[in-house]
Amino acid sequence: MQRYKLKGKRQMALKIPSFKLKLHKSKRLFYAVMLSVACLLLTFNFSLAATAAAKHYTELELPPLPEIKIPKNERFVLQNGLVVYLMEDHDLPLVNGTVLVRTGSRWEPGDKVGLAGLTGEVMRTGGTKKHSPDQLNEMLEQRAAAVETSISEATGNASFQSLSEDLETVFGLFAEVLREPVFAQSKLDLAKTQARGSIARRNDDPESIASREFQKLIYGKDSPYARTIEYGTVDNISREDLLQFYQQYFHPNNMILGIVGDFEPQKMRSLIQAKFGDWRRNPQITKPDLSEVTPAHTGGVFFVNQPQLTQSSVLIGHLGGKFNNPDYAALDVMNGVLNGFGGRLLNEVRSRQGLAYSVYGYWSPRFDYPGMFIAGGQTRSDATVQFVKALQAEIKRIQAQPVTANELAFAKESTLNSFVFNFQDPSQTLSRLMRYEYYGYPADFLFRYQKAVATTTEADVQRVAREYLKPENMVTLVVGNQTTIKPPLTQLAAQVTPIDVTIPDSQSQAKS
Repeated sequence: MQRYKLKGKRQMALKIPSFKLKLHKSKRLFYAVMLSVACLLLTFNFSLAATAAAKHYTELELPPLPEIKIPKNERFVLQNGLVVYLMEDHDLPLVNGTVLVRTGSRWEPGDKVGLAGLTGEVMRTGGTKKHSPDQLNEMLEQRAAAVETSISEATGNASFQSLSEDLETVFGLFAEVLREPVFAQSKLDLAKTQARGSIARRNDDPESIASREFQKLIYGKDSPYARTIEYGTVDNISREDLLQFYQQYFHPNNMILGIVGDFEPQKMRSLIQAKFGDWRRNPQITKPDLSEVTPAHTGGVFFVNQPQLTQSSVLIGHLGGKFNNPDYAALDVMNGVLNGFGGRLLNEVRSRQGLAYSVYGYWSPRFDYPGMFIAGGQTRSDATVQFVKALQAEIKRIQAQPVTANELAFAKESTLNSFVFNFQDPSQTLSRLMRYEYYGYPADFLFRYQKAVATTTEADVQRVAREYLKPENMVTLVVGNQTTIKPPLTQLAAQVTPIDVTIPDSQSQAKS
């Protein structure tokens, strides 16, 4: 061992001179470079460079937006009616899949609000006929994969994420969750407990209160687009209800499956056929009817008293329309004139008048039922009335005064520039194609919208503002502290209707 150490020292000693020589050369080179840089800095005219480089952002010349194209994809339908989209993406060794199911909470019974959400949750957490919840979780965690399910207002959703090498296993588990959920009672009990916890906390956030109660004022408290889950409706839901809801809607001829990622198309088609091809279709299934939507109120001032608050959350608006409205593009440009940095609401209500922490106003459509026009924000308690009047004034101004050329250009550029974010990755593009088919929209709907935005004029914006905005029918809701709102809300209307947001317990709800 001693000989080895001495030998190593001798070898190092032999290398030291050449190392030092290299180091000296590197130092000389470094000093020479630094001296040259110093000379350049001393002789450079920074004022001239600053003058040449400094430009106002409006003077910047940017290249035109690139043409956006939908990636190559394949669509086919299995014999059982399952619609399938495939889109390859080999950038990463990953595969993602999504299923859309024609269902939603808007079709759950009124006395069992929350049924759809619980069905979507326990469908995944409750395990399958072949794998318990713990087994399912462990198998997915070992592969850094995921399988998720949910049911929202208008759609059922199931998804998976997997490494390419684990695709067959993960896709098999995904198919199990869709086809063979057992809705374990213990997992339903846990989900119901968590739902009750959410109900207990729902009045903690004033903005959540405002959003929830405003929907009731627009659509009606019993509308499927405004109903809220309560202790009583949760108590009414049983495991048999979940099974029945699942069996009513989860059939291959009521679904759209989309898969994007690193896969070989022929193998993927074979895998889909193997896992879903023998799933029997339901010949009796039909597209559920939609409830008719009519405005619950066409005006009025409403108030939720929250004594602990030092500011007010304000919403004003009325019933709106759908995405397939021929004027949707012009209405979206109108949104651009009102909102964002450089928009009228921010410039006037927040910056000039100093009335708002946040302020906005949007024509917000939906795919297959009317959305809302909604404006609002947060303001000081003592500025509440002035804030509402300022919102009303800006809504009337966009009807009365044509937008300027600069406002139009800014709104259109902002809208068109943000358009590219609809196509950030193939998964996003495929999801859009599936959603358009789900709601019966043309596959090129977004590109039609893009062209319509580009051709929108000042006259178009004023026309749609006059036609679709109804200041006289605006519903106004304020969530705030009654004692600190000065002047009082009666300056907005002679009658201010209070809203009670007390959470009913199970017994009182059952009696009502």
